Amino acid sequence: MGVEAGAQAARARALVVLRIRSRALAVALLPAAVAVILLAGAATGRLVGPGWDAARWILTPAAVLVLLAAAGIALVVARARPAMSPTIPIAEEAAPDLYRMVRDLADRLDVPAPSAIALTPDCDSWLEDRTHRAHGPPPAEEHDDIAGGGGHPHRRYPVAPVLVIGSPFLWWMRVGELRAVLAPVVAGTGPSAHPDIAAARRFVRGLDAAVAVASAPERRPVSRVVLAGVGWVARLLLRSCRVYAAEMERGVAAAAAERAQAVDYGLRIVAQEQVGLAYAGWDRLLTRVALPAWRMGRWPSRLDAGVVAALTELSRRDRLAEGFASRLGERPACDLLEEPGAIDEAASLLAARLFHGGPAGPGPDWSPVGWSEYPEEVVDRKWRIDAARLHRVLDAMGVRPAPGSTAPGTGGPTLSRVLDHLTDRAGEPPFATRSPERPPDDEEDLSGTTPRSATLAARLSAELSREETIATPSPSTATTSTATTPSATTSATATASAAPTTAASPPAGSAATPATPDPAALWDDRTLPLFPLQPPRTARELLADHLTAMICCAAMDTAGATPSLDWLDGPTLLHNGERTADLAPKVLTLIEDGDSTPLRAWLAELGIRPEKPVRLV
Repeated sequence: MGVEAGAQAARARALVVLRIRSRALAVALLPAAVAVILLAGAATGRLVGPGWDAARWILTPAAVLVLLAAAGIALVVARARPAMSPTIPIAEEAAPDLYRMVRDLADRLDVPAPSAIALTPDCDSWLEDRTHRAHGPPPAEEHDDIAGGGGHPHRRYPVAPVLVIGSPFLWWMRVGELRAVLAPVVAGTGPSAHPDIAAARRFVRGLDAAVAVASAPERRPVSRVVLAGVGWVARLLLRSCRVYAAEMERGVAAAAAERAQAVDYGLRIVAQEQVGLAYAGWDRLLTRVALPAWRMGRWPSRLDAGVVAALTELSRRDRLAEGFASRLGERPACDLLEEPGAIDEAASLLAARLFHGGPAGPGPDWSPVGWSEYPEEVVDRKWRIDAARLHRVLDAMGVRPAPGSTAPGTGGPTLSRVLDHLTDRAGEPPFATRSPERPPDDEEDLSGTTPRSATLAARLSAELSREETIATPSPSTATTSTATTPSATTSATATASAAPTTAASPPAGSAATPATPDPAALWDDRTLPLFPLQPPRTARELLADHLTAMICCAAMDTAGATPSLDWLDGPTLLHNGERTADLAPKVLTLIEDGDSTPLRAWLAELGIRPEKPVRLV
């Protein structure tokens, strides 16, 4: 460990954590020590008499029970599997240039090189420890410049943590920018190798994992009682060392940042702008583009490449981002991978797993979709499915087309039927449904709408909930035709909870680390998605989405409009090759005020005929 002030502070806090561990051990051994003294006193004839005999009879069994309890708690803490973050492991054969760059960076920083590299579908990078025996065997190959290498195989060396890199960084950043951003992260391997800090982290992670074990449901009554005691002790120790563990991690981060100042410091300042931009583009791509496809059982297989397209589109629209597109002529960091397409596909599948809770592998109801197929396979199909659901609900409500609202000789679903139903006519009594439904949770959301809009929105919300309940497959029965290989990580601070673990699999042809544990035993599918992108849509939003979908279907079938993909806004409608605008305010006017005049004028301007039937799925 270096002489940085942060490293010295981290070691001091680590010693405090270890002292707390020693005090806990001393408390567990204290009754046994007293019992040994009493027994020795009886053997030497110094502590004799009825009182001493009673103390021996009481304290000796109590000391044995305390020792057994302490041994049980220590066993749970030592054997409990620490939390792991879901990653895509990258073997050195799959990215030799990336490994070479990281090792060169570690040499320049004078710190141990990470033991392996993994990718995560998020805009972040960190070091994670996977030395626990439950995380699988150590790397099969070791290099002289990797921690643990050497000429003494019989001797146990500390293994450096795994470097986890956000996959969007590899596609958006250039090689120099990625090296500058990773410098403070790689520099953290130096303090991590210090024995005191490593021991303190193992202790905290063990307590964290023990709390997770004690909190696991579906235990037998006896096991539940025993583990409740283990959990109470582990939580007590976590509370005692929480502040010191957090300060230790801050000291490690400060030491790493100080050491990294000597490497690409000027470039890092510029690269940090790209970190924020990549995060914004990734979030927009997931919420606006990927989420509609995930809800339909399709997962975009090139999300990282989509980030580049989205941010390039942003630079074209926003003059403030014009300089970002000029970097695209430099070598992208994804060139450091041998098979970037396969890695992108694996990261895209893992992103769907984490952010939406999809199955672990492709299947009949969970298939990949390319960007060129997205407008037809996702946008068009989504709109027609929503429009069909809207008309099914209207049928269930007994809503019939108004006289003269449909073309003669046609009996198919029309946009006029929806517009006539939602239009609030003065002096006309409210529409009486067969069994009106308005969920209590949506009363506030629907308070600013007309009675007909509120009723239709509530019915749509109930219908969609029923469909999702029926159609959502159990994660345990999802197809897992692709080999899954998890990578390990643990929480760095005592306040981190034992998060469930997930795994994703690279497609056939991509490299992955061999000999890993069974993925089914490493995580709980019932907790998915781990990171939901958006809260559930409200009834008002559902009605607006379905009405917009019906309008788009009518535009495609009667006015020659086409579905399209906007990298920043998601599904869009093109009319005469141009994106339609100003539709959302007119839809809200109809829902909230019951006034269809602005929307009908907009339809007439584009040549959309609401009285003609549309094709539904």
